[in-house]
Amino acid sequence: MKQTIEEFRTEIIPLVDGKLFSIASTIVLDGRVSAYPANVRGYALGHCYLLKEANDALLLDSGYSAYRSQIIESLRTLLLPDDELSIYPLRLNEYMSVCNVEAIANTFRAKQCYSGNPDASLWVAFSRHSENLTDYKLKTTLVARKQDLRLGGGDGRILSAFQAPIRLIGTRWVYDRETQTLFTSDSFTHQWQLAADEPATIRSRADVADMPFVRSFLLNTRYWWLEGGKTAELCRKLDAVRSQYPITRIAPGYGKITEGFASVEKQFDTLIAALEDLDQANSACAYVDRELIR
Repeated sequence: MKQTIEEFRTEIIPLVDGKLFSIASTIVLDGRVSAYPANVRGYALGHCYLLKEANDALLLDSGYSAYRSQIIESLRTLLLPDDELSIYPLRLNEYMSVCNVEAIANTFRAKQCYSGNPDASLWVAFSRHSENLTDYKLKTTLVARKQDLRLGGGDGRILSAFQAPIRLIGTRWVYDRETQTLFTSDSFTHQWQLAADEPATIRSRADVADMPFVRSFLLNTRYWWLEGGKTAELCRKLDAVRSQYPITRIAPGYGKITEGFASVEKQFDTLIAALEDLDQANSACAYVDRELIR
């Protein structure tokens, strides 16, 4: 199944009125998208989240290059002329996060790029692909492993950024206290759309995937190495996140968004149960061929 021009579409999904939006691009799952198992068919949304407070705005992730013009047009729709935009790619070494940072920053003369790396501007430098090269230079603002950021000035909305409790590559999660939204980057990405017009949001516990499904998803994507490992510490860290923050929305970098406390709780319960089952106490280590579907 080859993605047609018509299927390269981007839409704006309002999540909290005036406060939080997803700029969502449709990705066709045809076996070539490494973020999903090779045998999966259907559609997934790649999300760039825009958070707004007063004339301050923050974009989490920047999307694939194929959607660049549509993402920039979506931002033109959502941003007012005096809005100041910052950008925070949550996975600095993954294209889905960084491809359009430089082009978006140049277009809107972004105030800063948040990063845990001091040389973030090098990681996002795709200059030869940028349409709007100027003498503008993107400023990097360093973020510690765990740090609160403010959106909307000194007493503004608090965003807690911290190292992801489960990760393969350098990954940050962000919790937005005002909207009770947890942005989980490449975690909780295990549910997608079978049809392009299927709802992009999970609103019921009954629609949350069960443990065997999540376990299989982990083993057939970037977490193939978990089987037979020591996962108790990962479970403890995940449980600590939901204990510390009241979460009513899980907003992953791609896949379906989960809405409502009960659904969020089940997502955490299921992921933790899958990790417990993969622990060395319950599963043996095994060499895995790349194309093996488990």
